Parts: sequence; structure tokens; C-alpha cells
Amino acid sequence: MVINTIKNLMSRDGTFSDGDFFQILSNLSLDHNNSEHKNDIEMIRNAFHIGYSAHKGQLRKSGEEYFTHCIAVGLQLSTWNMDRDVVIAGLLHDTLEDTSLTKKDIITHFNEDIANLVEGVSKLSDIKFNSREQKQLENFMKMFLSIAKDIRVVIIKFADRLHNLRTLNHLPLMKRTRVAKESRDIFAPLAHRLGMNNVKSEMDDIIFQTLEPKTHKEIKKKVRDSKRKRENYISKFIYPIKKELDKVGLDAAVYGRAKNLSSVFYKMQNRSKDFDEIFDLFAIRIIVSEKDACYVALGLIHELYKPVQDRFKDYIATPKRNGYQSIHTTVVGESGKMVEVQIRTERMDRTAEIGIAAHWKYKETDKAPSSEKEKDINRHLKWLRELIENLQNEDKNPKEFFKLLKIDLFQDEIFVFTPEGDLIQLKTGSTPIDFAFEVHTQVGMHCIGAKVNSHIVPLNTTLNSGDKIEILTSKKQTPTLAWLKIVKTAKAKSHIKRWVNKDNIEKSIKLGKELLEKTLRRIKQIHILKDIEKNPNLMGLNSIDLIYSELAKGHITTRDLIAKYVPSLDIQEKDESPSLTQRFIDKARGQTKGVKVGGISNTLINFGKCCNPIPGDEVVGYITRGKGVTVHRSNCSNIPISDSEDRFVDVNWDIKSDTSYLVRLNITASDRKHLLKDISEKVSLLNIYIQSIDMSAKDGFATCILIVQVRDTRQLDRLLRKLKQLTNIISIKRR
Repeated sequence: MVINTIKNLMSRDGTFSDGDFFQILSNLSLDHNNSEHKNDIEMIRNAFHIGYSAHKGQLRKSGEEYFTHCIAVGLQLSTWNMDRDVVIAGLLHDTLEDTSLTKKDIITHFNEDIANLVEGVSKLSDIKFNSREQKQLENFMKMFLSIAKDIRVVIIKFADRLHNLRTLNHLPLMKRTRVAKESRDIFAPLAHRLGMNNVKSEMDDIIFQTLEPKTHKEIKKKVRDSKRKRENYISKFIYPIKKELDKVGLDAAVYGRAKNLSSVFYKMQNRSKDFDEIFDLFAIRIIVSEKDACYVALGLIHELYKPVQDRFKDYIATPKRNGYQSIHTTVVGESGKMVEVQIRTERMDRTAEIGIAAHWKYKETDKAPSSEKEKDINRHLKWLRELIENLQNEDKNPKEFFKLLKIDLFQDEIFVFTPEGDLIQLKTGSTPIDFAFEVHTQVGMHCIGAKVNSHIVPLNTTLNSGDKIEILTSKKQTPTLAWLKIVKTAKAKSHIKRWVNKDNIEKSIKLGKELLEKTLRRIKQIHILKDIEKNPNLMGLNSIDLIYSELAKGHITTRDLIAKYVPSLDIQEKDESPSLTQRFIDKARGQTKGVKVGGISNTLINFGKCCNPIPGDEVVGYITRGKGVTVHRSNCSNIPISDSEDRFVDVNWDIKSDTSYLVRLNITASDRKHLLKDISEKVSLLNIYIQSIDMSAKDGFATCILIVQVRDTRQLDRLLRKLKQLTNIISIKRR
């Protein structure tokens, strides 16, 4: 009866096929012949009916009925095996925001849990990440607090965002760009931190295709062209592995898995390599049933292929903070090609793909106790709760807030140990100071030195996985401003900044008091100090400490202060400089030269100094009130995210122009004689003008900052190719 009703409803309205409904039931292992499932099926059917009725007449940009999006969200959640209530909340996730349906209606038709989930998703959707910085800070805090309250809300939001990205091509260019950047900066890294690697990978690829369409197309073609050769190599590589696994009676799935296109692109960027130089376009994955079998498989692989030193990671023994478990090893295959092999159990594989969502598997059949699952969920959320604590302790400076946020969202991890053998997880690149703050705030505050693997090391030493660290402390030691340049973790940065700010305030109070006392003694009026201390309000400040602090900063003068209390005194100040004249801002480089803005002439043009666009780059124009149009590279992270599409304008390069443009290149190389001369010669051979070149060397490595004038990306590409031909070059990055 239930099935016939939903069939009739779907056939009559033609909005969605009965396959969508039955697919959800199948994903949740619901059988209409099983009487125990009848209530669940009826509730899901009602969600289809009520959701469709509520959204009836609403259309998406594609022209489809709006409810098709809600079905896609529900289907995605069922694919992740989320429970019945989460799937229903996914089907209804936009009803409170876009229809006349109320929370009370949802409680009446379903239950309070579903209503709370729908309300939570609506509140997340209301949060705008394109507002001014201070408001944006508050919005991020709202989002993180909402996630910490009920993680299921953000899982529904991921399903919603994923479908919106899949249908991005129906939106105007500027809105596509905004959604892609918001996903890149917020949702993709958040999915990664929650262990949902499938979500992150798919988001990354769509974001890459949207923001770098030309490069995406090129890499996609190269990957496609090399597919047959790659598949042949994989077949030859895994054949002996399967054979040996069968010999020892180990039941395992062995297959090759291509790396996603965005991953290939980022490797090319980070390593300054061409496509042909990237060896790890795929990884071999081995899935077994039990944990012990992972190590048996590892031994067999190392017998078949030579392992690469320093390329082994055991994330089973030391799981990542987001719950990821697997053994990673890199071995040398045929023709000396390095191949990454990942070994894990079926359960680990599921957690690796969908992360925290794996803990809500509908009608869970495994025997894992609920306390163990709760422990897993708490491990996933530990970093989030720590992040919220650190951010709440910040001084409400938006720029600092976002620095800390970026540190926590985008971090990779290392695993180190205390002298007692306790495991500590830290951000890659962390120092003994980061470790000290992770152990305890007071250990960090009084850290004076460290022993790494029983050897005394400087505090700026970079830690590696497996290191055993002992922190040396002194009660006389306190954090310094220099520490901020050393540490990597948000926790350490937050505590150090608070101490430094507090210390600076105390110092400015002391300095301000000394300035005032010195002036009062000079004019023989030291007795006035008591009047000022008793009544600081005359200066509009509510404490004497604030007066001292403002004096030290130069915001008020001793002359003005004393005049407030003794107007009859005529004081001639010593060494008091007038306020600095505001300097003129550098004029924007070339007002319209080389660029056309939507066919408009006589428009003030600024080039984004953050990305220095040149002809050949894909660019976008952003109207800055009172400053004309700022031209950015389309993938520039500093383009403001704005809902107002009229702030964006079409910008095209004027190919007739003979203008040169500044480009900054950061070159890293192994230090050697004549390196600077060789770089200069390569540039000169291409008739490219060098504006400046600066090189420094330390610990056998050289860093060169090269600023040149080029006509376009073609000339820049030629230069990069020539520079890469030099020996000892490690990387070249355009800034």
C-alpha cells in the first residue's frame, strides 16, 4: 500500500522517478515486505510528499523543479548510510527557509529531532561568508558552534553543497566563482578535517574546473591520453601481489586508483614540476578484512618490490586526528617508477572515504559498542572544540582570527612522543614550543629549551614524526614576540599573542607613567599626579592605566593632559613631534594600459598586488568604491566574495598593447657557486628586464627573489622552462 501510494504520487506529478525513492530504501536496507520497516518507509514517503508539495512551483536555475535538489541531497545522505532522520531532514532541508512550512509542522508530521536538524541546516545556510571581516568572524563562530552542537547538521550541509557544486554550470560566471571560492576556503577543508575525503576530493575537482578551466582541461587531456599506458602498468604491478596474497590464503581486493585532477595540479604547483615529471598519478589500494592482515600484506609487498626509505607511514598504529587509518608505503616498480601502496581494512576504507559520517551507519550491523563509537566521534570533534576555544580567546581581530582558522583547517599532521611515551599530534612544521603548549599551557609559557631524541636543540627546530621530546622549563621564562614567528599551531599562537599583548600593555603603562612624571618634575608640578590619578575621567578615559597607555602610544600629549587639570599652566613640550602626515598611496600601475574593462574607456585600473596578473592570465575585475576597478587573477584568494554581482565586471587583455608587467618569482635551490650569475644570464638571454634580484643562503639552501618585467604568460612560461634547466633548482613559485 505504501509503495503503491508513492508510485502513484510520483507518476502523477512526474517530478521524480520511483527509482529515487526505492534507491533510498535500498541504501538504508529497508524492505517493504518487512513489517519492522513499515514505519520508516512511511515516514520517508511522507517526506517525499510533504517536501514536494511545499516546494511545488519553485524552479532551480536549470529550469528543473526545486525538489529534485532535495531528493539529490536525501539520496547522497542515504549513500553515506546516514540514519532515517538525517535522510528525511535532507529531503526537507530547505523547507523552513524557502516555503511556508514551519518547525511545528515538521514536529507534527515527523519528530523533534528531524525538526531540529532542518532548523540547524537553515541556520547554517543563513550564515554569509562574504560580509565585512568583523561580521564574517562572528559568522564563522556561529558555524563552528552549530557543528559542535550536532555534527549531523554539517553532514547534511555537505550533501547540499556537493549537489550545488555538481550543478554549478547553470549559474552565471561570477556566482559560480563565488560559490567555488567559498567551497575552497570553507567546506572542502572542513570536510577534510572531518575525514570525509570523498567529499573533499569531488569538491576539489569541481572547484579546480571552475577556477582554473584552462589548466583543468589541459591536465584532463594529458591524464586521458596516458590512461592506457597507466592501466597496463597497474595490471603488471598488481599481478604478482594478487598471486602472493592468494598463495598465503589472504582474501583481498587489489586495484589501482587514479589521483583526482586537482591533486595532480597542486602537486605540479607545489613541486614546480611539469605533468610528465609527476610520477604518482595513481595509487595501489589493498583492502583486507582484518587489521593483522594489513601487516601480512605489507611484508609480501616489501618482498616483491624495494621500499623507498622515508616513504612509510603507519596510520593504523597512529591514526590521523580525523580518524583516518591506513598503511602507506612507496616502492620501486618496473622501470624504476615509484608507486604508492595503501593497505587498510574494509572498515578503515569506509572511514577513509566518508569520515565521521561512517559512525551513523543506518541499522548498524557491526558489534562495536556505542561507547567506542562515541569515542571515535569525540576524537573527530576534539580539534573543533580546541579551535573554538582558541578563537573565542582571540582579541576579535578578524585578520588574526582567519590566520588561526587557516592554520587549523589546512594542517597536515606529525606524530611525536612525550618522554613517557604518550602520543601527541601536531601540525607539520611544528617546533618544541608548539609541543610544549600542546602538553600544557604553563609548560609552553615557561619553555626555555628542549631535548629531541635526547639531544638539546634550539626552540626553532622542526619536529618530525617519531621524535621523542622533553621540554626544559624555567619560572623566569615568558613568551616573546619572536616566538610568534617560530610556532605553527593555532593553540600556541593564541596563547603567545595574548601574553605579548598583556606584556605590551603593562610596558606601555609603565612608560606612560614615566613620561608624565618626568614632565611634571621638570615643571615642578609633581603634586598634580594625585589629582590625575583620582579623576582620570577629565580626559574621557575611565582609568589612570588607560591614560598612561595612551600617553605611551602618543595618542594624547602630556601638555594636553596637564592643561585639562591646570588650565593656567603654559607648558612648552620637549621632544614632542606633531602627528605624522599621512603618506600618499602609490598610484595604480597604468590606469587603463593593457586592459579593457567591459568596453568602457577612461576607467581607473588597479592591478592586484597580491597576484600581479599579466596578459594570458584569466582575470576578473572587481569594482572598489572610490578606487576604480581592481584586476585580479581569477584564482586569486584575495578577491572579495560578494553576493552583489554588479561589483564584478568583465576584463579583457588589450593584445595590441606593448606594456610590460611585473612578476615576482621565488626560487629555491641547493646553494652553489655562480648560481646568481646563471639565473641572471638565463633571464637576459630572453631579453627580459630584471627589476630586482636578491639572493640569500642558509644551511646549504639558496632563496632568490627575482622580479622581472614580462609581456604575457607565454614569455613567462619560456623563462620558467629556461630557469628549470639550471642545475640545483628545487622549486620556482610565482607570487
